[in-house]
Amino acid sequence: MASKRQMSYKCRIAGVMILLLASIAALVAVAVIQDAWASKDYTMEYGIVIDSGSSRSNVYVYEWPGEKENETGVVTETLNCRVSGNGISEMKVDPEKDKTSWTAFQDCMDKAMKVIPAKKHNSTPLFLGATAGMRLLHLTDEQRSNKIMSNINHYLNSLPFDFKNASIISGQEEGLYGWVTVNYLMGNFLEKNLWNAYIKPEGSKTVGSMDLGGASTQIAFAVQDELTGSDYMHIKLYGYSYNVYTHSYLCYGKNEAEKMILDRVVQASSDPSNITNPCYPKGMNTTMMASAIYETPCNKKPQNYTPNQELFMVGSGDSDVCETLVKSIFDFKSCSSSQCSFNGVEQPPVSGDFLAYAGYFYVARALLINDTSEMEEFTGSVKHFCQTHWKELKQEKNWISDRYLKTYCYAAHYVNTLLADGYKFDKDNWNHIHFTKEVKSTSIGWSLGYMLAMSNMIPSEVKKTPPMTNPIFAGLIFLFSALTIV
Repeated sequence: MASKRQMSYKCRIAGVMILLLASIAALVAVAVIQDAWASKDYTMEYGIVIDSGSSRSNVYVYEWPGEKENETGVVTETLNCRVSGNGISEMKVDPEKDKTSWTAFQDCMDKAMKVIPAKKHNSTPLFLGATAGMRLLHLTDEQRSNKIMSNINHYLNSLPFDFKNASIISGQEEGLYGWVTVNYLMGNFLEKNLWNAYIKPEGSKTVGSMDLGGASTQIAFAVQDELTGSDYMHIKLYGYSYNVYTHSYLCYGKNEAEKMILDRVVQASSDPSNITNPCYPKGMNTTMMASAIYETPCNKKPQNYTPNQELFMVGSGDSDVCETLVKSIFDFKSCSSSQCSFNGVEQPPVSGDFLAYAGYFYVARALLINDTSEMEEFTGSVKHFCQTHWKELKQEKNWISDRYLKTYCYAAHYVNTLLADGYKFDKDNWNHIHFTKEVKSTSIGWSLGYMLAMSNMIPSEVKKTPPMTNPIFAGLIFLFSALTIV
C-alpha cells in the first residue's frame, strides 16, 4: 500500500515537472515567435541631390525601398528639375540681383515637395554638390565663392528637408560617381533572378564613363586592384569592392576649352576689328567682348587687357587650321609614366566599352552620329561639318540655336582630339565608345552615383508587424506564466 502511494506521489511529481517545463517552453516559444516571426514593413525612402554645374543647376529626387541590398539602396530617379538661369558661380551675392536665381531654385524645390510625401519631408536628406564652375571661381575669387556657398547653405537649411551639406565636390568625386551612375543604370552591379531577388550578374563587366561638362571633363574606368596612385579610388557597392581610375581635367570642359582656343585666335590676329576664326563656319560673323574670353583662370590676360574691348570675328571654316589650334591647347609630349593621356597625367590603357555623355552626346548629335561610329566616320563628319557654309548649317541643323551651332566645329575637333590623342582610343576600339544622353530614361551624371553611395549611411524606417495581436500575445503570456507558477 505504501509503495503504491509512493508511486502515485512520484507520478504526480513527474506530471508537475512536465507541466512546469512545458509551460516554460511554451512561454519562451510565444515570446520568440512574437519577435522572430514579425513581418518587417519598410517605407519608401527619398533623397534630393542638387547638381550645380558651371552652366546650370539640376534638382534630382531619388527614391528607394527601405529594404536595402547589402546595405545599398536600389535607387530610381523620380524628378529631374532644371533650375532656370545660369550656374550658381554666376550669382552676384546681392539679394536683388540674385532674386531671379532664388525664385528658380524655389520653383524646383516646390516640385520636389509635391513628389515626396509630406510625412517624409523631415527625414529626406538633401545634398548640393557644386562642380567645376565653382572650383574655378574658388581659384580666382575665394571670398565670393565662400559667400555664394554660405548663401546656398542658408537657403537650403530653411527648407523642410533634412539638409546635410552643400559643398564644392572634387573632380575625382565627380568622375567616380559618374562611373557609378553609368554602371548602375546598365545593371552591372545587380539584377533580379527568377525568384525576384537581387544578385550580382554572373560574369558582369563594368563600362567606362566619360563626362564632358562646361568647365571640366572626367574619365573613369575600373582597373585591377594592384594599380595604385592618386587617381585610383576604391568604392564598395552591394557588397562588392571596385578599384576605379578616375581623373578630372579642370579648364578642359567644352566652354573653358573654347576660351583657350579663342585666345589663340585673338593672339594670331593683329586687328581686333577683323579677326579670322577658322573654327567658325564660313559666312558666320559675331562680336564679343574680350571679357568673354579672358575672365577665367584658364586663360592668361594679355598685356593692355581691356574687358570691354569689342572683338569682331569672321568665320573661315578652315577645318585643318582649326584642328591645329585645338591640338595646341594640349601637351602630348610630357610624360613621366609608362603611358599618359595629356599634360603629363598618368593613365592606364583604355579597355572595354565606354559611355560618353553630357557634352559628348550633343557634339555627336550635331555630327549625326548615332550611339557609335567608326573612327574614320567620326573624323569625316567633323571635317564635313567645319567646311559647311553657315547658311547651310542653319538649314540642316535647325534644331540647334545659333548660340551653340557656331561652336560645334571647334567642339567636334576638340572631342576627336581628346578621345584619340588624349585618351588613346584608336580605330580598333573607337566603336566601343557609345555617345548617349541617358540610360533607361534616366539622366547620366554624378548625382545618382552619389545618392547610391550615400544610401549606405541613410537609415531605413521599418515597422514591425508581429504575428499575434497584443491582446492575444498578452493572454498567452499570462496563461503560461500562471501554469508555471501553479
